[in-house]
Amino acid sequence: MATSLDGYIAKPNDDLSFLSVVEQEGQDYGYADFVKTVDAVIVGRKTYEKVISMGFDFPHADKDAYIITRTPRPNIGSVKFHTGDLKTLVDKLKSENGKNIFCDGGAEIVHELLKENFN
Repeated sequence: MATSLDGYIAKPNDDLSFLSVVEQEGQDYGYADFVKTVDAVIVGRKTYEKVISMGFDFPHADKDAYIITRTPRPNIGSVKFHTGDLKTLVDKLKSENGKNIFCDGGAEIVHELLKENFN
């Protein structure tokens, strides 16, 4: 997870501009190689909507992606909007054959995963 030195993943109003301080053109810091090892991605709804609002296509649409939300929504291809229990979802994914499960944000989602001692 990208965080500022004071431990935040975004400034007020979901401002991510601090990330550009270390950004170097053409450098992905190993992200492309890492994401090749991933089969499933878990993302919080706010993080998902922030990415979409920035004019980007959802970067994990080529994987089984689970957007954690309280509001049911229709799936979009491999992007599934999950309203059930997070622990149950992770246990299900861990029981399947595959590479890795990646949580790509939301502090609330990360907090829940840490409470369940998922690693």
